[in-house]
Amino acid sequence: MIYSFHHIHLICKDLENMIDFFTGQLGANLIGRKKFGTADGASLDLQGTTVNLRVARDDEDMSGDASQPRFGYDHIGLQVDDVDAAFQELKANGFSFFMEPRNLPDLRIAFFRGPEDIIIELVQDLPDRG
Repeated sequence: MIYSFHHIHLICKDLENMIDFFTGQLGANLIGRKKFGTADGASLDLQGTTVNLRVARDDEDMSGDASQPRFGYDHIGLQVDDVDAAFQELKANGFSFFMEPRNLPDLRIAFFRGPEDIIIELVQDLPDRG
């Protein structure tokens, strides 16, 4: 059996704001608006990865938000060509970084909070120094 990543699905409070963030800030394309069961939603294409967004269903009792750590979700990692350039662009657009760009042995990373406090990591591969 071969497994591969198919999509990410986020439940959000403000669907329009989340669509605007993914399309306007991250360059995703809106595939279309749709219903997920009885909930309004949308599907987007982020460089070949499907991002499904939906609001809570009427019968769902939503508790908490993405601002607190919890089992099952930590963050979304996005590959970029230049972490520093993405950091400058997103910071200029008002996004709050809680980890500014830094190097790991083979990566350059930074973390920021997107809409509704979703945590997003920017990841840049560094050239092999060996």
